[in-house]
Amino acid sequence: MLPDLLDYGFRILPGLILIGACFALSRGEGDPLLRIIALVLGFILIRDAMTPLGFWRFGTADAVPWLRFTGEAGILLSFGVATLVLTAGVLRLDRDLRTLVRWGRFDVATVALGVGGGVLAAAPILAASPFTPLAERGGAVALTLLPVLLLFCLAGNLAEEVLFRGFLQGYLERRSSAIRAALLSGLLFAACHVFLASTVTDAGWPLLAFTLYEGLICAFLRMRKGVIAAALAHGIAIFLMASGLI
Repeated sequence: MLPDLLDYGFRILPGLILIGACFALSRGEGDPLLRIIALVLGFILIRDAMTPLGFWRFGTADAVPWLRFTGEAGILLSFGVATLVLTAGVLRLDRDLRTLVRWGRFDVATVALGVGGGVLAAAPILAASPFTPLAERGGAVALTLLPVLLLFCLAGNLAEEVLFRGFLQGYLERRSSAIRAALLSGLLFAACHVFLASTVTDAGWPLLAFTLYEGLICAFLRMRKGVIAAALAHGIAIFLMASGLI
């Protein structure tokens, strides 16, 4: 596990240094857009670099995308904890960005909508999956891995939702209508998966279609209930896709 994580760290370090320098230099700007762009680029680097080391795998079966993460619980746990620490660090460091995030209330209604949104986002894939053998869509996942996988999905996608639905959508809402901000947030979210779909993997248009659909669900959940609901929906959707339960 440790050699793989070190290899991953050295792989992304030069890019993170450049992006970190951009973030630091743009902190003097009153407009936080440059900092948001730098953070999104950093997240894309961190996310997409997981692919060549086998930390996750993408594919399609009859034009239906599938996803599997590494079977090493320690790697998933490390990524999940590190993501939470980095997200908390950015929120603490930058007050201007922090004020853009509308969390919403953490109550039964929010949790129900978040979980329901996650099921809705994953529903087209789950409905089509039984028609394709499990071996052709990533294979089975060990039941003992599922609790760690759920933690990883919720933590990792919380960070992504803070970026796209917290910072970006919050920024756009101050300059346009809430619906326009939600639409732009969903479209930009899908657009930020172009390289993952087209060059990093061969998942192609099915992955982009799914991320657009999921991104719009999360964006409108954020508009109605806040980032907590959107993060729950995103995390649950990815968990359902990656768990191999269906």
